[in-house]
Amino acid sequence: MASDKPLPFAYQFAAGAVAGVSEVGVNDKAYPCDVHSHESEALPGSSADLALRYPLDVVKTRVQLQQGKGIGDEGYNGMMDCFRKIIKNEGASRLYRGITAPILMEAPKRATKFAANESWGKFYRNLFGIAKMDQKLSILTGASAGATEAFVVVPFELVKIRMQDRASAGKYTGLIDCVTKTVRNEGPLALYNGLESTLWRHILWNAGYFGCIFQAKSLLPTAIGKGQQMRNDLIAGSIGGTVGTMLNTPMDVVKSRIQNSPKIAGSVPKYNWAWPAVGTVMKEEGFSALYKGFLPKVLRLGPGGGILLVVFTGVTDFFRKFRADRGYPS
Repeated sequence: MASDKPLPFAYQFAAGAVAGVSEVGVNDKAYPCDVHSHESEALPGSSADLALRYPLDVVKTRVQLQQGKGIGDEGYNGMMDCFRKIIKNEGASRLYRGITAPILMEAPKRATKFAANESWGKFYRNLFGIAKMDQKLSILTGASAGATEAFVVVPFELVKIRMQDRASAGKYTGLIDCVTKTVRNEGPLALYNGLESTLWRHILWNAGYFGCIFQAKSLLPTAIGKGQQMRNDLIAGSIGGTVGTMLNTPMDVVKSRIQNSPKIAGSVPKYNWAWPAVGTVMKEEGFSALYKGFLPKVLRLGPGGGILLVVFTGVTDFFRKFRADRGYPS
């Protein structure tokens, strides 16, 4: 059973990295691909989990980038319609375009998430003189961890969004080409386009995720043994992932549009700042447009939140036993 006492930062960071790799589904063979080449070449070393879940992210992005309702053969009227038309019009390999960016991102992203959550929790407990975490503090630490995590992921997210967009099919040949052309045409700071909307997206998701985990665990039967602990973690993490996705999908929609809008000197992009962009989408397309891509997103991040927590808890328990066996202070 995991102890309430946090591990040192380095162990939390390592455990988060392992959890991130497990959630993405990268196996021990890794991905024997050249990042200059087309991302579909990365598939031979992947697990079935990644093969099933990454296409959901591509579909989510395509639906979010579509302004208005899908019309004709190039429009998308939902998740299954998007899947069908991508495969029919572009080939199945397009469902894996941009995959290199999340492979490179996932370990540092999740490592930062969990390590920052523990560090912020310690900081706020000392600041407010609170001995143990409660739900309000879990929400606050989760939001702070999300803000920290956002700074790590923005360049990876921007590249992924631009690679996934149908309009970029002939524009970029791979991750390095996308980064090179973005920096050359828009400047190095363009890699941080959408930072503000990414901050909001991660603040909302992590606040919902960690806040729900605390509440769900308090309502579930007390775990006896590792099997029941894994069950509780899977349930609590999946609930947290689902609620976090419900909270942050509007910010994910506008983030996708902001990051896919290249900077052009002398012009102001239609989607520039997060909350004004939310207002623009609502005014032009209705409230429901803020939840475009919700189904593929929640199918990926709901169970993914449970897997993350199970693996993170398992790895931190291993590290605690490792340190105890060697006589390190707890």
